[in-house]
Amino acid sequence: MNLLNSFVYYFGCLALVFFNSFYSIFRLKINWEDLPYQIVHLGYNSIFIVVLTITFTGMVISLELSKEAVRYGVADMVGGGVAIAMAREFGPMLTAIVLIGRSGSSIAAEISTMKITDQIDALRSMGVNIYEYLVTPRLISLIITEPIITIFSIISGTFGGAVMAKIYANISYSTYANSIERFLELSDLTGGIIKSIVFAVVIVLVSVVEAFNCPKNSAGVGIAVTNAVMKSIIFVFILNFLLSYLLFAH
Repeated sequence: MNLLNSFVYYFGCLALVFFNSFYSIFRLKINWEDLPYQIVHLGYNSIFIVVLTITFTGMVISLELSKEAVRYGVADMVGGGVAIAMAREFGPMLTAIVLIGRSGSSIAAEISTMKITDQIDALRSMGVNIYEYLVTPRLISLIITEPIITIFSIISGTFGGAVMAKIYANISYSTYANSIERFLELSDLTGGIIKSIVFAVVIVLVSVVEAFNCPKNSAGVGIAVTNAVMKSIIFVFILNFLLSYLLFAH
């Protein structure tokens, strides 16, 4: 029963942050001054590490596909296979995982520090809406930047796959590109973008809830960051499966 109560309480906290944050956005009650900083801090500064990580992921996928494609004489399918895998799955999911480690942990650390040092209580005592002031700039910044970063990651991963296909299996760039043109559809890209937006919302909500619920002691920040990263990854994997089923299984 305690476990059930914990689940209900936690999802209630997520729902509370979700509705309050989007209600603030709907009313345009946003901390506009903080928004540009959050876009740079949470989004722009993450591009390099995301692109670097996913470029090598695309190379690994291409290596495995090229080996089997050459064996069975279907080398002209490698480019399409890599592009579809990056657009549907690896681009949005791995981008989210990297952003959880960098941006989600940052959100949890910053807000939990404010809670422990009583800054959030001070803001409330001054009549400041903490959702408008703290949550909405971070939420909007990731909703804007994560799809853009995901597009960069899809491109970089597919390009890395082209380089590996050329090096390992001597598949020409023109053959690789023609394969992408034949197999990759617009729905694959739009599905990946939809995933990235959902993941952005999840990262912010989970990080904020963990920060709000952290204990007010010296270990509180570490607990908030650890729980935010762990639970965000779990949610991303679960939602990735559900969204893949809804978007691509039919």
